Amino acid sequence: MTRKQATRRTVLKGIGAAAVAATAPAVAAGDDSEAEWDAVESPTGNSLYDVKYTQAGAYAVGSGGLVLERTETGWKKVLDGGPTGNGNDLYGADVTDDGKRLWFVGASGAIGEYDVESGVLVDHSAPDDVTNNFNDVAVTGRADEADVYVAGDSGSIYYSFENGETGSWDYVTPGSGSNINAIDFHGDGKGHAVDGNQTVFVTGDGVTWDKLGIEDADYNFYGVDSDAADEVHVSGGGGSIYDWNGSEWRRVSTGDADLRDVTVDGSDGLTVGGGGAAFELDDGKWHATTTPTGANLKAVVRGSTDIAVGASGTILEK
Repeated sequence: MTRKQATRRTVLKGIGAAAVAATAPAVAAGDDSEAEWDAVESPTGNSLYDVKYTQAGAYAVGSGGLVLERTETGWKKVLDGGPTGNGNDLYGADVTDDGKRLWFVGASGAIGEYDVESGVLVDHSAPDDVTNNFNDVAVTGRADEADVYVAGDSGSIYYSFENGETGSWDYVTPGSGSNINAIDFHGDGKGHAVDGNQTVFVTGDGVTWDKLGIEDADYNFYGVDSDAADEVHVSGGGGSIYDWNGSEWRRVSTGDADLRDVTVDGSDGLTVGGGGAAFELDDGKWHATTTPTGANLKAVVRGSTDIAVGASGTILEK
């Protein structure tokens, strides 16, 4: 779910469900990449659910409304209690295109906008008095001018085209009402979402959503990385990584671990999941990488230093 530079590429609409192609032989079994993960000191034992890079560096969010910042001397707490101060767990985060605002969402309708330059926090929680759990957030545009999309546990996507201002929110329920687990955008109004009913949705305007698959998936979907209309990756149960190339879905199986997050940029990528599982995409093949933890990993981000976070405050870097 890493933030991309906004583009104007055309989004496929009205495709409907697409079948999964035969599993591609794209996993190099037992082949660890040269760069291994290292555990770093964490200032918390709380579970961490998402991690993102901003112009000020990396931030992670987690249970108890915790927000951590990566500094030159290590990770430190910058917020405890969430946007409302009530300690609602934070499950998802994203960053404006200029890197100046960190948005995060979580339990009981929690929505926060954090200025990484000034340290000012704006509370946008409970839009239109909605207090459902929010699982993920995607933002496009610059600070103070962002379009904000929030994935709801009730199956709805809540959106604001006015930087989350009071009274600017609306919502749409794109599927059966099953929980929306992840959402990501690659341009203005152009993105993808996945729900708990093994469905991928696509939008070209940020309002109207169409089903993009995946037929006969047989596994839950947890993460989505939307790079273009014809470049989408989904991570899920059973070690599954699905790749949409504009005409068909292809599935790669990495093993048994549920994969909670995935980020891909061209021929490079990372995915992480249960039991400390981590895989790296290199030359079109997914390689297992060694991690020093058996904790469940929840999110991963690529950057000058790759970072993964997870249960019990786990932070890995490489």
